Amino acid sequence: MTSKSQALRSARPHPFAASAEKLSELIGVPAAPAQAVLQLPSTAKSPLDSPEVVRVTPRRALQRDPHLLQWTVPVLSVDTPAALAWLTASSSGTSYREGESLHYLQEVAEWAVDLAQNGRVIPGIERQGQEWRALWRPHLHGREALHAHALISAMPPVCRAQPDLEDPERLFFDAVQTLTDVAVRDQLGDKSLVPPRRGRRPKQLPAAELWLAALTSQDPWITAAPEELTDLQQKLSAWEYPNRGQVTPAQATFRLSEVLPEVEQGEGLESAEGTADPSQEHSSWRVDFLLQSTADASLLVPAEHVWADDGSLNRWLRAPQEILLQELGRASSIYPHIAQGLRNARPVGLDLDTAGAYDFLEHAAPKLAEAGFGVLLPSWWDQRKKLGLKLSVSTPTDTAVDKDPAFGRDQLCEFQWRLAVGEEELTEEELAALAEAKAPLVRLRGQWVHADPQQLQRGLEFLKSQGSGRKSLGEVLTLAAAHPEDLDTPMDVTAMEAEGWLGAFLQGRAAEAITPVDQPAGLQAQLRPYQQRGLSWLVFLSSLGLGACLADDMGLGKTIQLLSLELNDRESRPKSGPTLLLCPMSLVGNWQREAARFAPHLRVQAHHGSDRPRGEELAEQLESTDLLVTTYGTALRDIEDLTDIQWSRVVLDEAQAIKNSQSRTAKAVRCLKAEHRVALTGTPVENRLSELWSIMEFLNPGMLGSQELFRSRYGIPVERYGDDDAARRLRAITRPYVLRRLKTDSSIIDDLPEKIETKQYCRLTAEQATLYQSVVSDMMQKIEDSTGIERRGNVLAAMAKLKQVCNHPAQLLHDRSPLGERSGKIQRLEEMLEEILAEGDRVLCFTQYTEFAQMLLPHLATRFNTDVAYLHGGTPKARRDEMVAEFQSGEGPPVFLLSLKAGGTGLNLTAANHVIHLDRWWNPAVENQATDRAFRIGQKRSVQVHKLICTGTLEEKIDDMIEQKKALANMVVSDGEGWLTELSTADLRDLFTLSEGAIGE
Repeated sequence: MTSKSQALRSARPHPFAASAEKLSELIGVPAAPAQAVLQLPSTAKSPLDSPEVVRVTPRRALQRDPHLLQWTVPVLSVDTPAALAWLTASSSGTSYREGESLHYLQEVAEWAVDLAQNGRVIPGIERQGQEWRALWRPHLHGREALHAHALISAMPPVCRAQPDLEDPERLFFDAVQTLTDVAVRDQLGDKSLVPPRRGRRPKQLPAAELWLAALTSQDPWITAAPEELTDLQQKLSAWEYPNRGQVTPAQATFRLSEVLPEVEQGEGLESAEGTADPSQEHSSWRVDFLLQSTADASLLVPAEHVWADDGSLNRWLRAPQEILLQELGRASSIYPHIAQGLRNARPVGLDLDTAGAYDFLEHAAPKLAEAGFGVLLPSWWDQRKKLGLKLSVSTPTDTAVDKDPAFGRDQLCEFQWRLAVGEEELTEEELAALAEAKAPLVRLRGQWVHADPQQLQRGLEFLKSQGSGRKSLGEVLTLAAAHPEDLDTPMDVTAMEAEGWLGAFLQGRAAEAITPVDQPAGLQAQLRPYQQRGLSWLVFLSSLGLGACLADDMGLGKTIQLLSLELNDRESRPKSGPTLLLCPMSLVGNWQREAARFAPHLRVQAHHGSDRPRGEELAEQLESTDLLVTTYGTALRDIEDLTDIQWSRVVLDEAQAIKNSQSRTAKAVRCLKAEHRVALTGTPVENRLSELWSIMEFLNPGMLGSQELFRSRYGIPVERYGDDDAARRLRAITRPYVLRRLKTDSSIIDDLPEKIETKQYCRLTAEQATLYQSVVSDMMQKIEDSTGIERRGNVLAAMAKLKQVCNHPAQLLHDRSPLGERSGKIQRLEEMLEEILAEGDRVLCFTQYTEFAQMLLPHLATRFNTDVAYLHGGTPKARRDEMVAEFQSGEGPPVFLLSLKAGGTGLNLTAANHVIHLDRWWNPAVENQATDRAFRIGQKRSVQVHKLICTGTLEEKIDDMIEQKKALANMVVSDGEGWLTELSTADLRDLFTLSEGAIGE
């Protein structure tokens, strides 16, 4: 084997590797530079580039297969606590594209944190040279062990590219061990369980106490007598079996089934419907032992066949009888009753009575499954209907709630508790039969039901004392949203039944079921049917004081529905207070324009900029304001002023801005005081369920419990283990407060035109504004001093420069600097793409500048961690056809970047249902031709066309001129931009000059 020093001497430097200094700058974590040797797929001259590298020209297939060669690369040595913090931190907005190896390490680190937070750890001790350290080991047993081996199988090859670290199991378990230890210590903090004893130095303490102290502090090292530490290590060795997540080639599996008695006809099976079966106490059950392959779950062998094996099982399993006995012995420590079956030399199963069967179903089976054993239960157990309480609620009226000024959370509702199996209420005869039953499992209406006698008695007493009465609507809603563990009832609530609008609301059908609210008189538009249903739903929740998340797809009109809600408030309650609306800076202008267009009587003020009112001045302004629009950044800076005001409503647009509940922005908006709260977002959940918690905590504080409870009840069960029950419970709780309509819904798409055109207004950054004014001053002087063809050339040059500034300063300066946040247009593009990609849609992005496209290509690929297709005039025909075919098949990148001239005609790209015009071509016919790449025969969905326009710049002013020409000449405008060169110098100065409000924060 080659030593590390020899490998460093023989390996060549990687020609494309980033320097240690650049790596340190990118990750922003304290680190020490070093070098490593990696074995990488290579040609004879160089290593192949990473699959994640963005290429304008795709990598061509090699003439021969690549082979592994050694290369030296700069690396960073990062201490484990810093590495864990960096790996588990949000990586959005990074200036680099993450490779699969980094994604993998992030998943491993997050899993290590989960193990620590859920107590899946055991304490240990190990010797390193002459020193000893205390450590926390992951307790990988059962499904955690299976998950560990799934992660090992998923390890990208580059993670084990070092010649001396090629064993994936060793790499994985060492990494999880190290990360878990740090995660536990982070969770504990520096809190030693063993305080120093007065008058005694730490070295005089017993080794066990020093070990405990080292486990619960940030210093893991132990100084004690070696013989004491060795003795302690031996005593702790009994805990070490599961630490490496051993998974045997086969596992014991336990199958429970009912043994039906052989009886005379008409005897013993089931009494008439409505009574419990009197023979059920004598029902018998059996747990059969089986051996199941862990590699192929379809290989399931009964124990009888294992003991009778003549060697044929050796084809897929060595020593099956020894493995079965070993597995049964291990299982007996979890389910001691198995020991009864082990009394037989060749154990094949275990007989149980009904009480024993229930104990196995309810307690033993989950523990065995958790420990990694197979468990096969009767099909009815998974679909079982529990015996519990059913709440029936009725309201005094089913009239439209918005017409009842007294309606609200304090309205009283009639309620009645019943005992039920699932949703089916039990009769008096059935209750009497259940009360007489002595077994925890009772056959009722043809199915087995769990009926704990003591719990049943408490339920009957509960019905006598609190069986019926009145509750406020608020109490009913709180009960409906409560987790079963939080209910103050003697039994689980298995069903809730409500009539009319309340029933529809709790089932998430309120938008369709409640009486529609009339469209506000002041709305200068005609709401589509689904938009009117959305308005009615918003008014309904507002009347209850309940927060609402309007989560419609992009393009379905969340803005107009919110403006309609505001108008409805002002028309029905003229003295309504002001509404505060928070949105990204890029959308402030959109809200002002949409309000002026659809709700001109709504008094709208933008709150941003250095001259914005504060304190008493703000309070005075609000006396004549209906809607105050501000940005998340401004709200954070002005939070003290904003929290002093009692708002009628607080609205979050692009509410995913608070998806990180620990961010300063999320914490700040939760402090705002409002009668009603609304979140507008097309992506209520992008990556994690914790994002939904953050939004719901803003809308209806406390509804989903604390963040820790939410994570343990829903986050981990649903995200990691696909727990359907937890997901169903979460849907039931949140569905009344989230309205989500998709463009693919038949009831929605029929209401939409085939092509939806919207203008997305962006503000210039301060850098863009300064550069823009500099270009205007320089070019206007040249225009004034020129005539004829020279003047027209100067006008076109000025327009080109100003359009480049609107795109990004780097496009004009040609400085090849990273895009970052220097452009308001790029910021808005990122917001749009985030929602488009989260919906699984595909998009065409057109620009007339190839230089701008080449700047965007690596930036967007990095920002969204996805490949981006790019077609330009230099793209060979074969590659052009290949890209189109890949995009149309759905296999290619979801973002297709095209130069307007090369991609504006002759292509069929109907896989896209979004078209974004990044910079405007002032002939509408040219833009329409480009749009028609997606909006053409073969398109099955509505196409949304977005035109990015920088507010207050020549882009907006020429857009207004084009709109006038379209109205006058039916969209007939002379080709290109030549008609603009004929404008007078005064008109050009007015055209180029920045208008008020063009500059963002």
